[in-house]
Amino acid sequence: MELEKRPKIYPKSVSGKFRTLRWAVTAFLLGVYFLLPWMKIGGRQALLFDIPGRKFYIFNTIFWPQEVYYLAILLVFLVVAFFFFTALAGRLWCGYACPQTVFTDIFMTIERLVEGDRRERMALDKGTLTAGKAVKKTVKHGVWIFFSFATAFTFVAYFIPPAELLGRIVQMRLTESNLFWLGFFTVTTYVDCAFLRELICLVPCPYGRFQSALFDADTLIIGYDKKRGEPRGHIKKDHHDGAGDCVDCTLCVQVCPTGIDIREGLQCECIACAQCIDACNSVMRKVDRPEGLIRYCSLKSISGGETKVLRPRVILYIASLTLLFGVMAYKLSARTPLYLEVIRDRSALFQKTGEGKITNLYTIKAMNMDTRDHRYLVKTDGIDAGMIIGANPIKVKSGEVYQTSLALVWEAGLPDKKVNSFEFVIEDADDPKVSARRGSTFLVPEVAAARGR
Repeated sequence: MELEKRPKIYPKSVSGKFRTLRWAVTAFLLGVYFLLPWMKIGGRQALLFDIPGRKFYIFNTIFWPQEVYYLAILLVFLVVAFFFFTALAGRLWCGYACPQTVFTDIFMTIERLVEGDRRERMALDKGTLTAGKAVKKTVKHGVWIFFSFATAFTFVAYFIPPAELLGRIVQMRLTESNLFWLGFFTVTTYVDCAFLRELICLVPCPYGRFQSALFDADTLIIGYDKKRGEPRGHIKKDHHDGAGDCVDCTLCVQVCPTGIDIREGLQCECIACAQCIDACNSVMRKVDRPEGLIRYCSLKSISGGETKVLRPRVILYIASLTLLFGVMAYKLSARTPLYLEVIRDRSALFQKTGEGKITNLYTIKAMNMDTRDHRYLVKTDGIDAGMIIGANPIKVKSGEVYQTSLALVWEAGLPDKKVNSFEFVIEDADDPKVSARRGSTFLVPEVAAARGR
């Protein structure tokens, strides 16, 4: 059995309020994407994922790998928000904010600027190879590749400061890893947006497949009003008194980036970009008929019913989002930009001094997760032992992991237990509220413990 080759789609340009809205959203999203790596706060890149240093700079906050639970909460929140938004407003994400849609729209705009609108592009592809055609194709693909590289460079700049990355390119000091990721994202962006386009939405993307589980009769979709539009008829040829408002101009099909006919009802290929609404409204204005033959609506409203916004699934999503937001807000408000780790000396469980005192050795690691330097006091809680440490308070720079060794010496008599639990405490010398604790143990010989009793 031979597979039928999918015909190439040549979306026609369209203007209207939804097209203008899409341009505004695209400009905002691309502006944030391309400019954010260059923004600095306090001399530091505003958003930087430092993988080698295991630090994630997000505006005025530094996150560390041990705080991955924040990412887990955020991901769950985004998934629930995605379900909530889809149940309420359908596939507006796909039509306006999905990276696949945004970047593909830019590629198609470049194509129109170089080769012309739908008819010109179709004629150019069908025509024989000429010098003019070769120039246009070369220019188009050249601009596409340049934009793909700019996209790849910006993405990598979220992991390597852009000025440093640009310097490596100019001085030809790129590492193998730099070359791989720059090449990988350049090629994938180019192939995806230049050739695959709507196939990404139709084949690998699962969203269109499970929308039936998220949609209901009250969900906002793009719908065609069959009661008003049918039966169709060309306004000059076969229009009659009983004909509907649809003049069968097929502009709604010509402007669709996925090549569907919205008049056939809700389809998984529809990404809710509203191009068909602008096209249809422009025709309705020309033939002096009301706009809205194709419009944003729900299945219930288009059949004459009333859309219900608050319904059980929406209320459940709102409750879940409120709970998750509360948990995240509480965790962030209670977050202390300080982490303490304590490691006992494994070479010797305890030591005896010449005076008969018992000593335990420890290594402490203090991680300053704040954006400024701090001085920390090292203390103990729950143990009657003196501390020997090189410097106290310790000075820890922003983002630094400070490591030092210390000894605890049991001074006032001997403990009556072999294993004694206590806590190490480090706190900011200027603000005691900024502190961290870590439990540990103090060990003594069995003989010494027996004497203590």
